Amino acid sequence: MLKAAFQRYINNFRGFSREIWILTFITFINRAGTMVLPFLSKYLKEDLHFSYSQVGWIMVCFGTGSIIGSWLGGKLSDKIGFYKIMIFSLLVSGMMLFAIQFITSFIGLCIGMLLIMVVADMYRPAMFVSLGAYAKPENRTRALTLVRLAINLGFAAGPALGGLIIMNIGYRGLFWVDGGSCIIAILIFWIKVKEKKKTAFRDKEHPGEILTHSVFKDKPFWIFLFTCLVCGVLFFQVFTTIPLYHKEQFNLTELQTGLLLTMNGLMIFFLEMPLVSYVERHKISKIKVVAAGCLLMAVSLYLMLVNNWAGVLVIMMLFMTFGEMFTFPFSNSVALSRAPKGHEGRYMAIYTMSFSLAHILSAKVGMEIIEYYGYQMNWFFMGTLGLLGMLSGIWVLRLVQKENKLL
Repeated sequence: MLKAAFQRYINNFRGFSREIWILTFITFINRAGTMVLPFLSKYLKEDLHFSYSQVGWIMVCFGTGSIIGSWLGGKLSDKIGFYKIMIFSLLVSGMMLFAIQFITSFIGLCIGMLLIMVVADMYRPAMFVSLGAYAKPENRTRALTLVRLAINLGFAAGPALGGLIIMNIGYRGLFWVDGGSCIIAILIFWIKVKEKKKTAFRDKEHPGEILTHSVFKDKPFWIFLFTCLVCGVLFFQVFTTIPLYHKEQFNLTELQTGLLLTMNGLMIFFLEMPLVSYVERHKISKIKVVAAGCLLMAVSLYLMLVNNWAGVLVIMMLFMTFGEMFTFPFSNSVALSRAPKGHEGRYMAIYTMSFSLAHILSAKVGMEIIEYYGYQMNWFFMGTLGLLGMLSGIWVLRLVQKENKLL
């Protein structure tokens, strides 16, 4: 019984090209190396002694750079190809990470963080487009899921490794390791993967996948982006307001908060790929799955209204994790499937930007609500926002069904 279940799990990882596996491996190295991120606010506060307001502004520059980088990366992927953008992004951002540790002024760090994120986040849309090029159309969602597993494993390993580096070398060590991991990852990619000149992407031979003249005229895509934005805002609460709430309301230690996040990572590692395979085998609408994921995230945040029992934090994390598994791999796939030939980069750039914007909004809106109205109001607001996101997902589903009837 156990052997059969294990075999079924392993079967979900079959059928990928060599390039997809290499891409997954370098994504893992890159994400495990992004250990500066969880410790950035601590570094700015404790090592450089900036005020909360200054730390906030540096983080806004960080998010703004991410939005600009995502847009540029997508646009340039369409113009000169994803391969060149990926190599440029990781190579240059690695070198910039070496340099930024020597900047200690407030204005200097605002500019430095903005520039570094512009270059670093050009990688993301380019990487999504590369998945479209190197994966077969029938396993594209599974390929996206495989890369997400690498990202999650990298994020699980990174903070622990980062903590050890800080204890032994100090914060400066993070910049050296992060920069080095970017450069090593992209050199492996450059040596092992050759540029794919032509991609067999969507065209009129593929019925059911819509061709539009401009991304700005694609109404279902923009409504779908609102659903993605909402899912991002809700999910990023896990990294912004929820750890503070754990401490203030239930007096949880950093280790206990970390264990809840580890549970999230392990569930994704074991369950996400089988879930994606099930949805693909049974041809369930991906938009429907994303809308259901948004509902699960809304329920997760409504559960936080129970503030007198710590066990609710585990149940809340279960709902949030399933919401994440329903939302992120399938929303990637929906966004990519909307893109006409030659516009893949532009679509994936705007899709990626929606999550960069969600990152800024999640922290800023959540913190403001908590400051003026308290935690309970924040959970109620976020849960209700999740219901709106689900409704916009259902609206997109109706619009796409109508489009398909017209074909």
